[in-house]
Amino acid sequence: MSVDSVNANGFAREGLDVLNRITESARDEVRRAAELMAHCVSAGGVIHAFGTGHSQALVLELAGRAGGLVPTNRLSIADLVLYGGDDPSVLADPLLEREPGVADRLYDLAAPRPEDLFVIISNSGVNNVIVEMALRAKGHGHRVVAITSLSHTRAVAASHPSGKKLADIADVVLDNAAPRGDALLELPGGGSVCALSTLTGVMLVQMAVAETAALLLTAGVRPPVYVSANVPGGFEGNLELEKRYEGRIRRTAS
Repeated sequence: MSVDSVNANGFAREGLDVLNRITESARDEVRRAAELMAHCVSAGGVIHAFGTGHSQALVLELAGRAGGLVPTNRLSIADLVLYGGDDPSVLADPLLEREPGVADRLYDLAAPRPEDLFVIISNSGVNNVIVEMALRAKGHGHRVVAITSLSHTRAVAASHPSGKKLADIADVVLDNAAPRGDALLELPGGGSVCALSTLTGVMLVQMAVAETAALLLTAGVRPPVYVSANVPGGFEGNLELEKRYEGRIRRTAS
């Protein structure tokens, strides 16, 4: 890639090209993910979304946003403090997501039910807490949908003692098509700039939500969907929908 391509137009062109490709290449896997999501919602389950670092952006995209499904719960390492009683200082550890046992505690704090589904997001798919959460969820009989970069995960070694990566554990894998290291535009002399995984991950999440809504409507079920709290009646209507899942979904301000 030439230096002339490292600009706004270059990123837009390359990024849109990848988006166009994944809307076709991911179609079957999106359908499979949506089938699991629709089954979960129909069964009265909750979709638990988990990721660390910048993958939390996609957790927010799935859980608790306007136009999204109501029975969704955001899991976060911060839950150790918010719900687990840990001192806030624990969050200052940059390697916390690699510590064994963290995902087990997060799972227990969420107290999922058997009908619940997990969507786990990680570009590399190898960090300990990500693999640990996937293994814990599968071990308790939950279905798992992964959003990850297959290019990245195939290029790096597993770090979990099991030797497994997120893509090895999930029932459905949605490939975000991001390159190893995530950044899209190559710089002269080495290195690259402009991350891609959030852009493509949002596309995959919303495709899956749209397909889930379609499956529910086909089955005669009205999708429980959030309305923006900034339109008349939206806030009150959302509260009524959330009552169906009281104690099972978290809506913190953070």
